[in-house]
Amino acid sequence: MANKQVDIDIAIIGGGVSGVYSAWKLKRKFPDQKIVVFEGSDHIGGRLLSVKPPEIPNMTAELGGMRILETTQHLIVNLIKALNAELPDNEKITTYPFPVDEPQNLAYLRGEYLRLVDFVTNPGKVPYNMSFLEKGNGPGTIIVNAIEQIVPGITNPNLSEADRRVMTRDAWFDGVPLYKWGFWNLLYRVISSEGYQFSMDAGGYDSTLVNWNASDAIPWYLSDFGISPVYKGFTNGFQQVPIALAELFKKDQGEIRLEQQLKSFEYIDGQFTLHFADGQAITAGKLILAMPRRALDLITPGSELLKQIQHLITSVTPRPLFKLFTTYASPWWRIAGYNGPDGKFVPVQSGRSVTDLPVRQTYYWPNSDGSPAVTGRAMLLASYDDGNNIGFWDGLRPQRSAAWREGLSHSKITDPYIGDDDNKVNGKSGAPAAGNLNQTWDEYKAPRRMVNEIARQLQQMHGLDYTPLVKSAAFRDWGEDPYGGGWNSWNIGIKSWEIRDKITNPITGTPLYICGEAYSDAQGWVEGALQTAEIMLEKFEQGSAAAVKQTNNVSQLQPS
Repeated sequence: MANKQVDIDIAIIGGGVSGVYSAWKLKRKFPDQKIVVFEGSDHIGGRLLSVKPPEIPNMTAELGGMRILETTQHLIVNLIKALNAELPDNEKITTYPFPVDEPQNLAYLRGEYLRLVDFVTNPGKVPYNMSFLEKGNGPGTIIVNAIEQIVPGITNPNLSEADRRVMTRDAWFDGVPLYKWGFWNLLYRVISSEGYQFSMDAGGYDSTLVNWNASDAIPWYLSDFGISPVYKGFTNGFQQVPIALAELFKKDQGEIRLEQQLKSFEYIDGQFTLHFADGQAITAGKLILAMPRRALDLITPGSELLKQIQHLITSVTPRPLFKLFTTYASPWWRIAGYNGPDGKFVPVQSGRSVTDLPVRQTYYWPNSDGSPAVTGRAMLLASYDDGNNIGFWDGLRPQRSAAWREGLSHSKITDPYIGDDDNKVNGKSGAPAAGNLNQTWDEYKAPRRMVNEIARQLQQMHGLDYTPLVKSAAFRDWGEDPYGGGWNSWNIGIKSWEIRDKITNPITGTPLYICGEAYSDAQGWVEGALQTAEIMLEKFEQGSAAAVKQTNNVSQLQPS
């Protein structure tokens, strides 16, 4: 049956990277098609959210994704090159070396003050009762050595991530295929409980070492933490990438509609009817859901097609996390340095410090060129928190589902932290990129009690006898609806390589498509969003070609 007249040829739900990337590519492939991106929030970018702090024009806070792995994430690297070929010089996307673990930085663990370098040079100071083979190693090395025992040969630096994924898909351990093992279960078979706890505490993250699918966790961990990762940050904020995609899509006569929350959809007689929170009902010929699992869950009750593919949707688990930035009159953390081997004082100035306190990990935020703050106003990613420690903050932050139910993009803080630098500037003037699709610092105020508690823990973590005065603070909890988490991980027992491809066009013969980071090989990374978008776009074009062929065949059978 031929489609009835529809309002939109291609509807894309979700204005994150996978959504606007797909829109940009499709508009150039099908320039005469009406393509519309519907975004439920008030900004483009999804979990990329870059804002300028007040009084610090040479820094950009990343409330969402903040870096890429330049040597292994080829899709995002190539996309940046393609965008820069079209963008004017003053809008080109540039990066800088993103610092992480510097030897002089702090590790406050079990009440003991250490330097990261102590893990290797002074293992007797590390307050964990680890085995002889584990002592003298940092957390990453302990896990990498464990992984090598589980899958011999997989840590060979000459292997690509794709090679490692093939190895883990075919690997078995103790008579069980690796995809049926939990990562935590496996690690406990080859390292001590103290080695595991040290790796968890000193690693800064909770959810990376929990029980998710070991077949996916192993190559993922090796790329991010294990085999000489090279990180790059973004001079003008990572959100510049989806904003540039959106602007180019609009330039090609594509359309973006913000604050359009999809509630449900139906598919009858070859067309979709989309039902939005404001009461609109819009018809579309083809539908792309560029959404994470939690967002799909929210629209499933009223969407029969999604009920049919629940086994695909529920194959991943959302992992909540939040980020809280604080600004200061000066980079006070520099006094927490130490005298190096040559007797010269080495300040703490870049990268991160870690602790087993609920604040977990703190990044000394760099200037927009990657250089450390030396004098004047400065900023911390005061807490980058995930996993089990999220629960500590539950009483100090808003509920995660309330704002979305009320039609808001994110929670409005009823008792915000107001510092000396708040309300001094119009936040709109501090947007890191041109256009009206961006957000600003003052739209993401932090809970006052949360800021005060984080300040107290920072004082303890750095061994100070005073609490540095916070000038301003910004906060984003990615556990809020509709995201459900800052990233997603494959469940134990799932053959991810099959689900990844199937979910992009889950029902044969139906023009329903799904893409996004959640169902990718690079979960938690923009690379994953681009990967599933590329798989989806290939199937989309195949489906479009098949539909045209079917229409032509029908036309030939009709009498003239």
